[in-house]
Amino acid sequence: MFCYQCEQTAKGTGCTVLGVCGKQPEVAALQDLLLYTLMGLSQVAVEGRKVGVSDPDVNHFTVKAAFSTLTNVDFDPERFLRLITEAAGKRDRLKATVKAAGGKVDFPEGAATIVPKTTLEELIKQAEAFGLKSYPAANPDILSLKHTVLFGIKGVSAYADHAMILGRQDDVVFAFVHEGLAAIQREDLSLDDWVVLTLRCGEAAVKAMELLDAGNTGTYGHPVPTKVPLGHRKGKAILVSGHDLKDLEALLKQTEGKGITIYTHGEMLPTHGYPKLKKYKHFYGHYGTAWQNQIREFPDFPGAILMTTNCIQRPKNEYKENLFTSGMVGWPGIAHVSDLNFKPVIDKALSMPGFHEDKNGKEVTVGFARNAVLEVADKVVGAVKSGAIRHFFLVAGCDGAKPGRNYYTEFVEKVPKDCVVLTLACGKFRFFDKALGDIGGIPRLLDAGQCNDAYSAVLIASALAKAFNVQVNDLPLSLILSWYEQKAVCILLALLHLGIKGIRLGPSLPAFITPNVLDTLVKNFDIKPIGTPDEDLKAILG
Repeated sequence: MFCYQCEQTAKGTGCTVLGVCGKQPEVAALQDLLLYTLMGLSQVAVEGRKVGVSDPDVNHFTVKAAFSTLTNVDFDPERFLRLITEAAGKRDRLKATVKAAGGKVDFPEGAATIVPKTTLEELIKQAEAFGLKSYPAANPDILSLKHTVLFGIKGVSAYADHAMILGRQDDVVFAFVHEGLAAIQREDLSLDDWVVLTLRCGEAAVKAMELLDAGNTGTYGHPVPTKVPLGHRKGKAILVSGHDLKDLEALLKQTEGKGITIYTHGEMLPTHGYPKLKKYKHFYGHYGTAWQNQIREFPDFPGAILMTTNCIQRPKNEYKENLFTSGMVGWPGIAHVSDLNFKPVIDKALSMPGFHEDKNGKEVTVGFARNAVLEVADKVVGAVKSGAIRHFFLVAGCDGAKPGRNYYTEFVEKVPKDCVVLTLACGKFRFFDKALGDIGGIPRLLDAGQCNDAYSAVLIASALAKAFNVQVNDLPLSLILSWYEQKAVCILLALLHLGIKGIRLGPSLPAFITPNVLDTLVKNFDIKPIGTPDEDLKAILG
């Protein structure tokens, strides 16, 4: 086993015995083999597009399968057996289609020809030869960029899958996913070629997030500022964590009139701002203030818990009776809902005690996505020109349990009162309930949404740059980012593709970035590690 795709990787270098996330070495091997098989499928898909063949079934499967290898998404060995077998089958069927269209199908022995073993035990043994370090690379920097592109593609695939669920897709995204995966097995690309591919991965990430944004807002309306209670109501309860709005909507519809209150957790908090979701009267509040993976801190939650994306580490035994997953998420021994029929979740919630009394807590405000902010753009611009607002900070990204993340709480607490903090993704749970006040009616803490809403934040920045007749990099704006897993990698690549400079990244730099690659990022994009809040604020504000 060797895995270093997330920020919490063991000793900051790589997990070699057991994943810090709880991933078993057998699952790690199966994920490696799935990726290798997807690379072969992608080689065929690339040749297919040269002769006008683009198979929707192959496109959809590729991103779903790649998504399954994201940190904390799927730890079920049996599901990987099925995915690997399916990938090889789709590859061979696509070969026949491409051959009939006059395309190349005589691939050398390797990813495009591998025949998966038929039993789980044999497959795990076969997989041992296809880990991250097996990829052909002329030097460590090329291997570093191959891994960067791979991890970025995993993030792109996650957002593309979310967008597909809401009916939004574009072959541009699928084409790059296939091109990038196929390229990992190539030996003829130079270091410069891989730098270009890395930035093109960022371009695909922007497109995927644009599609998801269109799916979310087109289906549920543009978010509006909404106060969300952090307490709870007396009665039956279901807690929903993750990212998938369609799953949440289906659950809201199916629980309407059943006396069950629906609570959010983690990245579901921003969903309270969507008009077509907030209309449900039993969609009440947000439970817990810890970061999303710490849902395991709530073994006494008196209702059912539904996980819709990678939002939990090492599910403990006490959860297995009231914990359910949906979408791509899967763990051995935990009930999975694959068809949006949440009757098992509802029945479990009705059988549990629920909350015995009301509890009033703080309120937080969500819904400051691009439409809400740009509606008051004139007011914002005026406040900047008058000096009332000195600077904007985008403090965003993933959260995690590794020491050092208290930096982001302290940073926000120390931001001067004439500055505004824009935030998104689960990193905000370090400070989302802080009372920062306002500047002339403009809240000093603006919650723009989920991690994919980085696209919305970019549009806000672009609109402000246009209003001030400057480039985005010339705005009084600083990006303070935290990362944990591969969706954060693809967002970072998206920002680099857009030419954003001066990003501060933490709590540590990715283990898969070599010193030479880091030097290139520093020289071209002025990317830098976080220091201390005092040091960084002084460097930014003077």
